[in-house]
Amino acid sequence: MFSDELAKISWEDSTRAIYSKTSTDVERALGKEHLDVNDFMALISPAAEPYLEVMAQLSRQYTLQRFGKTISMFVPLYITNSCTNHCIYCGFQHNNPIARVILTEEEIVNEYKAIKKLAPFENLLLVTGENPVAAGVPYIERALQLAKPYFSNLQIEVMPLKAEEYERLTHSGLNGVICFQETYNKANYNIYHPKGMKSKFDWRVNGFDRMGQAGVHKIGMGVLIGLEEWRTDVTMMAHHLRYLQKNYWKTKYSLNFPRMRPSEGHFQPNVVMSDRELAQLTFAFRIFDHDVDISYSTRESAEMRNNMATLGVTTMSAESKTEPGGYYTYPQALEQFAINDSRTAIQVEKDLKRIGREPVWKDWDQAFDR
Repeated sequence: MFSDELAKISWEDSTRAIYSKTSTDVERALGKEHLDVNDFMALISPAAEPYLEVMAQLSRQYTLQRFGKTISMFVPLYITNSCTNHCIYCGFQHNNPIARVILTEEEIVNEYKAIKKLAPFENLLLVTGENPVAAGVPYIERALQLAKPYFSNLQIEVMPLKAEEYERLTHSGLNGVICFQETYNKANYNIYHPKGMKSKFDWRVNGFDRMGQAGVHKIGMGVLIGLEEWRTDVTMMAHHLRYLQKNYWKTKYSLNFPRMRPSEGHFQPNVVMSDRELAQLTFAFRIFDHDVDISYSTRESAEMRNNMATLGVTTMSAESKTEPGGYYTYPQALEQFAINDSRTAIQVEKDLKRIGREPVWKDWDQAFDR
């Protein structure tokens, strides 16, 4: 399990190594075709900042070679905000005095129909809070089954499951799983996740192994920028990516590194990442891994998403609602977080075409692998 590998990697030593990188280290990394994690650390280091334009062009080159000019579009649907966790930064956390909603089957179908009226979405991401008793595997399974007539590609972002549970859901149309480790800093992890199943660090970080063991087609990884030193956190994610690729080599992978935005809990980020730093990180990951899918959500601005669509990003959400039933049933309910790009899906499509990119509404693999 990856927790065993992570225990061998020092957070403090990694941080020192990143900040000790020099221009020579950066130039060496930029000159290599196949990078290791040490090279990645050079590209995200402060020493790489003068090379941002070179990194951008290299990132653009690799993206065009692997993905062409396509941007895969998806839409998230929150089907419940019921949650037993106490994550101090989340609007859905258990202690927040908000109305809890678990959509009924009829309400779920109404949401599907409403989404299909927005744009020709085929990629759906079902999102839940973590309440395995009230909205566990049978509930998620039924939501997947109900989605199959409307969407061709189904992913979930839910509580970490057992391997056999992931495998069970693949029989109901599950294609991919997204899970945010939030932070890989085990020493501080419980500061942000004091109670609930999410407080169990090893159970969460080893969930990706269980996805791989279950044969999940695509695994999405992510850290939440704002909790800990971001350069060290994403380095740990790079280690994790390489570990998973080695052990579950048939699986496809995607990355997401959203920056924290306001939530009901009023948590103020400990670390603020600039637009320039987000761009550097995106370029670094594309140069590090030419094949990995890099996703930007509507947490980022329209301007940022348009710019990065030509330089490394390959997947985007559009017209996202981050409250349960936000497309039809409860359009004014509490959001999990505030979005930054409020364009309609059709507006996003027009803007992407204007800059020479082609939005793909089907799953990228479905559209181009056959």
